[in-house]
Amino acid sequence: MIRISAFKLRQAAYFLRCGKIIAYPTEAVYGLGCDPLNESAVQRILELKQRPVTKGMILLASNFQQIEDYIEINEDIKKRIIPTWPGPHTWVLPAQSWVPEYLTGEHQSIAVRITAHPIAAKICENFGQAIISTSANPSGSKPPKTILQLKKYFSPQDLLMISGTTGDLNQPTTIRNGVTGERLR
Repeated sequence: MIRISAFKLRQAAYFLRCGKIIAYPTEAVYGLGCDPLNESAVQRILELKQRPVTKGMILLASNFQQIEDYIEINEDIKKRIIPTWPGPHTWVLPAQSWVPEYLTGEHQSIAVRITAHPIAAKICENFGQAIISTSANPSGSKPPKTILQLKKYFSPQDLLMISGTTGDLNQPTTIRNGVTGERLR
């Protein structure tokens, strides 16, 4: 069983509340995360990754309530996505009008996932809301699956690194359009 200490959970929540970045294991690779409503923290992740803001970000949550205020969906869409969660399924859904452009990028939608990874889920539960989730690598580089690979890209001075085992997926999670069901990645 994958575990995370109570101290590390409190430390992760503290870092997130202070606008700092964490790195944590997910279903497939290590992810970088921050408070999605802290624009400077999101911008710092984009800088670390050398990723353009136009692509948009993924929100990771431990339950539906943590993402429902960000999205605008009907019952048909809900019936399509809810059975896939928790799990390694990311859905791109229409964003509420208030959702900042630094989260949606050039889109009117936002990518969301209810994680099945026990460490990532505990981090979201302890923080009390969704967090940013993007692979913990500079754009164009191979995403890390271990803490040692993560340390090749980033310094512990840049972020809080949470050790743990990634899930069994060989590739980052599938991304689908929640309105059409079309596979995007």
